[in-house]
Amino acid sequence: MTISSSLNAGVAALSANATRLAAISDNIANSATYGYKRVETDFQSLVISSGGGSYSAGGVRSETQRLIDQGGSLVTTSNATDLAVRGRGMLPVARAAEVEVGNGDSQMLLTTTGSFRTDSNGILRTESGLVLLGWPANPDGTVPEFPRDTSDGLEPVQINVNQLTGEPTTELNLGLNLPATDTAATADGIPQELSVEYFDNLGKSENIKIDFTPTIPGTGNSNEWTMTLMDSAQGNAVIGEYTLSFDDSRASGGTLLSVVAGAAGGAYDGANGSVIVNVAGGPMEVKIGRLGASDGLTQLSDSFAPLSISKDGSPVGNMTSAEVDENGFVHASFDTGITRIIYQVPLVDLPNPNGMVSLDQQTFLPSPESGSFFLWDAGDGPTGDVVSFAREESATDVAGELTDMIQTQRAYSSNAKVIQTVDEMLQETTNIKR
Repeated sequence: MTISSSLNAGVAALSANATRLAAISDNIANSATYGYKRVETDFQSLVISSGGGSYSAGGVRSETQRLIDQGGSLVTTSNATDLAVRGRGMLPVARAAEVEVGNGDSQMLLTTTGSFRTDSNGILRTESGLVLLGWPANPDGTVPEFPRDTSDGLEPVQINVNQLTGEPTTELNLGLNLPATDTAATADGIPQELSVEYFDNLGKSENIKIDFTPTIPGTGNSNEWTMTLMDSAQGNAVIGEYTLSFDDSRASGGTLLSVVAGAAGGAYDGANGSVIVNVAGGPMEVKIGRLGASDGLTQLSDSFAPLSISKDGSPVGNMTSAEVDENGFVHASFDTGITRIIYQVPLVDLPNPNGMVSLDQQTFLPSPESGSFFLWDAGDGPTGDVVSFAREESATDVAGELTDMIQTQRAYSSNAKVIQTVDEMLQETTNIKR
């Protein structure tokens, strides 16, 4: 009966608008929830009769969808490990309960923001129990290659604040001037001495002693020196010996003319202006400058002047803090002034983010509807970058939700009126018998 279909349509409309009101209330309730993705409700009409004759009302059906690909604006915070994704991509996380159990790999969940802080084990986690996942770096700070289509290589990011570390010295740059007057026939031939500190593989301080002995000619100037390098870690054993000749021409006076290796030390590399010597911990590159250039050793005037001596490496130091850069690299800072990459946090991207399964705590789980995920380097491919000292606000527009609430209330009241009218009409039909 047509009048009965009107009643059923009104009931369906009440149910659909109640669903929309539930979505609106959820959105408003989470208007201050960081990383919340709003829910949208769509209505679809149902057509029961499309032919001639009496019309039968089909009613309406509601469908809800969480708009995961719509994000809120970013706000700054004071915590270095408050993270938010700017642009496409999501952060990989896991539940702390699964991590603590340790039964194999934890299930990877996705989120767009989180306030991560270290727990008692140094693991970065949120107050709600989400653990940040990343790829561990090698001791030298490089991140090895991991599979990008699976989460198997990811592990909890752990910040060991009490960790000690040291960097061995592998490169030494010598920029100094040798006195040209010391190679004259009237010079006394006393060597010029220099001691340079370096750090071994265990972070201990050692020294390379460098003697520059001038060659004294019978007459004139020889412009020639013998450079001898000795390692304190090996009892001052000679690790390098080189004969240095300097140019005395008008155009290139004072620059290196030739370098000849002696019995100890590696050959001179003219392209890099360096030699390789073996200290106790391994090979070390000593840069003395290219031929004809003034960026290393020179021979000018009458003074011995160490102008620019630099090296890499550092002594043992304590980790003091950690930060995440825009490419997702976790940098640990030490009190010796050095920083080192200890993890890389990738960004996960999917073809259809809205097809993921929504879970609590603003986390999402990839599903067949979302498509296969891929782990990108932040800032690479389609993904955006990672912003530290920031959180993503809720995607809810309170003004828009309140407007939708008014519309929903009006629609609900109107459909309730339809049911009331159908009831009155049915009552009139019943009264025909009287």
